[in-house]
Amino acid sequence: MATTDFNTSLPSIRQVQTWIKQKPTVEFKLVTGDLIIGQVFWQDHNCVCIVDSNNEQIIVWKLAIVYMKSRSEAVLERGLVPREASVEVANIE
Repeated sequence: MATTDFNTSLPSIRQVQTWIKQKPTVEFKLVTGDLIIGQVFWQDHNCVCIVDSNNEQIIVWKLAIVYMKSRSEAVLERGLVPREASVEVANIE
């Protein structure tokens, strides 16, 4: 018989729960090749609900997700912001 308990000891479940609480922008790549970007609103056994930039709720079956990651991680990975970035303020007199 299948269990109906939501196993919060699983790392992936805990990570998504953290994203629900902290509300970062998250990137979801789907098996169709589509990319969904938004904030995770809720999750259950089968689905994740994502709120996009138009404030629309998109429900995605977990089996359709190839990967998911915080957008800040995605920006660093693609080299859009240097990992060792530093800022200096010019002294203009």
